[in-house]
Amino acid sequence: MPVASIAFLGTGLMGAPMVRNLLRAGLSVTAWNRSPEKAEGLKADGASVAASAAAAAADADVVITMVSDGTAVRNLLDGGVADAMRPGTIFIDMSSIRPREARAHFDLLKARGISAIDAPVSGGTRGAADATLAIMAGGEPSAFEIAEPALSAMGRPTLVGPAGTGQLAKLANQGIVATTIGIVAEAMLLMQAAGADMNRLRDALKGGFADSVILQQHGKRMAEDDFAPGGRSSLQLKDLDNLMEEAAALGLTLPQAALQQQRFHRFVHELGGADLDHSGLFLELKDRQKR
Repeated sequence: MPVASIAFLGTGLMGAPMVRNLLRAGLSVTAWNRSPEKAEGLKADGASVAASAAAAAADADVVITMVSDGTAVRNLLDGGVADAMRPGTIFIDMSSIRPREARAHFDLLKARGISAIDAPVSGGTRGAADATLAIMAGGEPSAFEIAEPALSAMGRPTLVGPAGTGQLAKLANQGIVATTIGIVAEAMLLMQAAGADMNRLRDALKGGFADSVILQQHGKRMAEDDFAPGGRSSLQLKDLDNLMEEAAALGLTLPQAALQQQRFHRFVHELGGADLDHSGLFLELKDRQKR
């Protein structure tokens, strides 16, 4: 069954370019955002704009959410979206939330005849704009098969398992991201302290075992002192908190993730870095040198 219409709820830094890519793929999209002007700006790209989240969801084949956390997703569902969706609708939450929250949403909607997929993403605002997001999906294969063409318009979707496992994969991703940012920051500071060109380090390591998207993209941010938010540090910390909560529930100890959780907590809550890009962990490292 092809997807004829999509409701997209949450058109902020990530959501807006994702909507544009759905529109470029020829899909019909109705947008809604809590701050209406962010949705209104998508009219020029061909999106319709709804006055409420429930109104956007009412006639959609697929409802996609891209909001801050699990509480925001549940508030949308309880605030009229769950009632507005018809049986047979596919609900795709692309926010980063707790796996247990995703499982609860799956159960809530399954009882109403609605299929739910948790499909968080990685790739930041650049990946959202370029339609190259890594999309980690959890849910039923039949629902994923229907949703896959729409998801593919935004990036590379992979079904990793049942409900909640998309979010678990995202937490694993965020642990890797945070730890890699941490060591890239150390390498960049080492070069800076020696008077070397930090960007030349990126060039020198390109193609080797130490190369990565984080080295190339976030290393550049560190070298240029540019921490305008692509992925906010407050959201990185939220994901690390969720990762450690899930690890504890599974009886696991994750020392590298725990270290980066402590560092991001300090950066967000003590150094005022909440709204800076997560590559701003470089600033936390520099602040440590004052001790």
